[in-house]
Amino acid sequence: MPPPAQDTALLLVGYQNDYFSPKGVLHHALESPEQVASTLANTLHLVEKLVPTPTLIVTTPIVFTPDYSELKEPVGILKVIRDTGAFRSGSPGSETVPGLASFGSRVIEIPGKRGLNAFSNTQLDEVFREHSIRNVVLCGVVASLCIDSSGRAAHERNYRVWFVSDCISGRTLTEQRFYISEIYPLYGQVITSAELLESITVNAATPPTE
Repeated sequence: MPPPAQDTALLLVGYQNDYFSPKGVLHHALESPEQVASTLANTLHLVEKLVPTPTLIVTTPIVFTPDYSELKEPVGILKVIRDTGAFRSGSPGSETVPGLASFGSRVIEIPGKRGLNAFSNTQLDEVFREHSIRNVVLCGVVASLCIDSSGRAAHERNYRVWFVSDCISGRTLTEQRFYISEIYPLYGQVITSAELLESITVNAATPPTE
């Protein structure tokens, strides 16, 4: 049974120009431009439909100072980010994609993310507790890194975790499909955006009984 709206947060990860804009520094790191475009379009449609509901909508952008002093001997993707100049504070690439920014204050931006896990170095958990969130629904990039890391962190904090399959991109199509079919079901549940909207719309129209 997909989550209701009243105690659910939609967690949007990585919706920044360096990933989603064709001019973005890391856009080339995602193998399928078609999948990336589909992920963004599906996510914007999902957010638009959730705006009138009680669903909490949050984004946790990753932004670094110009000298990347936060990164001490980075390896892997964080080294790539530093070496390519991605997500640098004040750069167009670090900005939220225009389509998502257009929703204004309805999408709450929680700053501080410097690594893979959206809960690390941010007030995300505190915000969720303040809003009595029980269900965390993840969308974004990339499947094997920030989405998986944030999902596991949510699970470890006793949230029920959901993954929106058509709103997640991986570095490759193989990665995306593998994580959705084999990894996420180990600690969460996978749904489509249509299934999520159907559930939340129905529940939003029927207030919970005391």
